[in-house]
Amino acid sequence: MTNPYVEAYRHSIADPESFWGEMAKACHWYRKWDKVLDSSKPPFYRWFTGGMVNTCYNALDLHVESGRGDKLALIYDSPVSDTIRRYTYRELRDQVALFAGVLAAQGVGKGDRVIIYMPMIPEAAIAMLACARIGAIHSVVFGGFAANELATRINDAKPKVIVSASCGIEVKRVIAYKPLLDQAIELAQSKPQHCIIVQRSMALASMVSGRDLDWSDEMAKAEPHACVPVLATDPLYILYTSGTTGQPKGVVRDNGGHMVALKWSMKAIYDIDEDDVWWAASDVGWVVGHSYIVYAPLFKGCTTILYEGKPVGTPDAGAFWRVISQHKVSTMFTAPTAYRAIKRDDPEGKLVKDYDLSSFRILFLAGERSDPDTIQWSERHLKVPVIDHWWQTETGWAIAANCMGLHAYPVKYGSPTKAVPGWNLQVMDEEGNPAPAGRIGALVVELPLPPGTLPTLWNNDQRFLDSYMRDYPGYYKTADAGIIDELGYVYVMARTDDIINVAGHRLSTGAMEEVLSDHPDVAECAVLGVADDLKGQVPVGFLVLNAGVTRDVREIIREVVDMVRERIGPVAAFKKATIVKRLPKTRSGKILRSTIQKIADNQDFKVPATIDDPSILPEIEIALVTMGYAKARN
Repeated sequence: MTNPYVEAYRHSIADPESFWGEMAKACHWYRKWDKVLDSSKPPFYRWFTGGMVNTCYNALDLHVESGRGDKLALIYDSPVSDTIRRYTYRELRDQVALFAGVLAAQGVGKGDRVIIYMPMIPEAAIAMLACARIGAIHSVVFGGFAANELATRINDAKPKVIVSASCGIEVKRVIAYKPLLDQAIELAQSKPQHCIIVQRSMALASMVSGRDLDWSDEMAKAEPHACVPVLATDPLYILYTSGTTGQPKGVVRDNGGHMVALKWSMKAIYDIDEDDVWWAASDVGWVVGHSYIVYAPLFKGCTTILYEGKPVGTPDAGAFWRVISQHKVSTMFTAPTAYRAIKRDDPEGKLVKDYDLSSFRILFLAGERSDPDTIQWSERHLKVPVIDHWWQTETGWAIAANCMGLHAYPVKYGSPTKAVPGWNLQVMDEEGNPAPAGRIGALVVELPLPPGTLPTLWNNDQRFLDSYMRDYPGYYKTADAGIIDELGYVYVMARTDDIINVAGHRLSTGAMEEVLSDHPDVAECAVLGVADDLKGQVPVGFLVLNAGVTRDVREIIREVVDMVRERIGPVAAFKKATIVKRLPKTRSGKILRSTIQKIADNQDFKVPATIDDPSILPEIEIALVTMGYAKARN
């Protein structure tokens, strides 16, 4: 007996043109494509060549013109500014059309770039959609990024206009954006013609005469702009992701394939219908914010939430439950680190009981390893399915997931379930040969990648080839390692550089993290391999404890060491761990393992621009020095 998932997967792999051509019928096209898949220049595949579309039309106008203009499109919920604003599809379309007129009045047109450097306010989404409306290419840079990092993106994208705000708010701290923006423009060789600034009352920005324009003033005199048809293969946006050379990689997303894949994914993966309220608790600076705060939910025609707040501290560890209850959220998507923070502050889940979560159906997690303990804690307290799934900035949507709108498979802890239709996912060994079921290796995807993925890097085809296509010809290298078992369940164990070699044994640090996170006193953890003269590498654990734990930390460390020895074996050589108050992370919640490893191995390192709080690194360094690894730096 087959099920809808099996049928969809087989169809998508055996005949991708037929499969995606059928899915594309759900979207609006000004002109139908000449070819569903153009494979004339592999690995530079193109989807829906010759087709003419407009992303903004499919996100907004289509719903208004089909009689659903009064449907709620976006809810802005900001506990940090004590603000809630609601936009229907008609209201959002009208605001977007006006701002498209603002951009056009400044000479922005099809193919021009616009950098958006914004906090989580509705104007950020409006600016993105306005760019799409007139065929401009937006590049969202996480609000509050350091000036030099913003400057490198300005130099690469060469924007005609930058859209920003006077400030952002981190819990109770106001961060002035305008001084960072001014400094970045001063550092950059490429200069924008204009900056359009949203003035927020918490911190007004000083304006540069002749260059800077006030958002409200420009909107007041703007004329609404119609949607401009563009080729399906034209770029919609550039999203920069950190590169190993220090020069960020500009991931390109096209219009047509992106629209088709994301609209299909809302039902197939997330089981979302038009009447649902959907919440992706991320930031528009990250790929999740692009795909699942702004574009996919609006393509689908449901209600999306844009949240300016944190999982804890705004005001407490019940923040997420308040949003779900107040807005009748049916499905949520966030990073596991958010739930670890909630679990750390409220380990018994007492605050869950203060809210009516009867509307809530499914929780999806992605962006960082979803350890079984966090999943089980969430299942226990929320009493809904908790679904891990796996994807990347480059892919734009999920590679592996439990496709809840097709067929719900039993959850296996530690696995994001199976490859999503469209993704021919395989495991390769060190020699580049297919690995047998259950054997760890490099996770790769046979080309062509499905629609909605990166066709190349901005102005850098060669780096696209070198980064993703060179090591496994005919395959996309995910740079993640893992296994696929006999039933097709995928296990993403670690980044390929997180597979450590202990005395000749290849071991996954991710597998050890799963063990450590099972300890009842551990809120979150990280394991990394550090250089060892005898064994080559040995694993070291960093533990963050739950709030209220008062036990002897030496006893806790002995217990986790015994747990790894029992479950993975003495071969892991896991003998050392330490307790830290926090782990260094990016603003999106990824633990900075490579930075910790460089400290441990006494290598030079640059404090990443994406780090949430640089003050954590000295504590990590002291812990490593105490354990006998890192040498104290002057």
